[in-house]
Amino acid sequence: MSFKIRTLPAEHRFDVEPGETLLAAALRQGVGLPYGCRDGKCGSCATRLLEGRVDYPSGQTEALEGQPEDTCLTCQAVPVSDLVLGVREVAAVARIEVRTLPCRVSRKERLNHDVMRLFLKLPENQRLRFLAGQYLDFILRDGRRRAFSIANAPHEDAELELHIRHVPGGEFTAYVFDSMPEKSILRIQGPLGTFFLREDSDRPVIMMGGGTGFAPLKGMIEHAIHRGFDRPIALYWGVRARRDLYLADLPETWSKRLPSFRFVPVLSEPDPDWHGRTGFVHTAVLEDHPDPSGYDVYMSGPPIMVEAGRIALEAAGLARDRMFSDAFEYAAHPKAKDDGAA
Repeated sequence: MSFKIRTLPAEHRFDVEPGETLLAAALRQGVGLPYGCRDGKCGSCATRLLEGRVDYPSGQTEALEGQPEDTCLTCQAVPVSDLVLGVREVAAVARIEVRTLPCRVSRKERLNHDVMRLFLKLPENQRLRFLAGQYLDFILRDGRRRAFSIANAPHEDAELELHIRHVPGGEFTAYVFDSMPEKSILRIQGPLGTFFLREDSDRPVIMMGGGTGFAPLKGMIEHAIHRGFDRPIALYWGVRARRDLYLADLPETWSKRLPSFRFVPVLSEPDPDWHGRTGFVHTAVLEDHPDPSGYDVYMSGPPIMVEAGRIALEAAGLARDRMFSDAFEYAAHPKAKDDGAA
């Protein structure tokens, strides 16, 4: 027997089949629930459960820690009754078709000691429609998936650009770095996620990236330039050392095309000759913006960075619905969003 789900305030209704997660059912029926990792870790899908009961057969409820008692994770929650959800739906995502397509590796480019840029070409006459900041899944031969953020802007869709970080023990990233030949044929599914640039806002923007969390922010900034944004954008990029700042000349190029753009690299383990900002990236953000309540903030990177940013920004007065995040694991783990990329 299926269960009936109602969302507030949008008053959308959809059905969930036995054993199906709320998110899977919503996506299948074109309802735009927010989501990110689909693994119960990032918290992007956290939603208020106003009526009814759910179960978590997968046991993946990491992101429930510290959340109010009436919170459910739609990517893992399976209803055991009819439900009413309090959720801010993402209509833009619901309008874009998620597709499964073959692709060819057209180019590989080593960006630094542990980041590879991969360019994917879709079949002739095929394009993947996506929002700036979304991600895609590689579907491996054994059915496992590896997710990577799309690093290019939607208008530059002749190829898809990914930034892949090599992690010791990461099977897929080892393949990308060591043995994947150009012209390899792979299978992808996308676009996925509700992390994208909100164009219907008039607020200034703060972007906070960690490591290859730079990738989706790059796509957002290049999309903003293409669209002629006049809102201020400040990009804070946290890495360990100077050598981790790959594509380091890009921000200067952006600043010439977007006068209101500001770039702040933040190093946690700086070399002695580094004279820029140091420490935690969210600390640098709040040093420059002690009252972030009037901003839209986009955070992309390891879960610990995203969660630290979320806690600190909320304590400083930023409403949760003005924070947008994409948290991913840097881990050689079969259920991580990826094993070393954005």
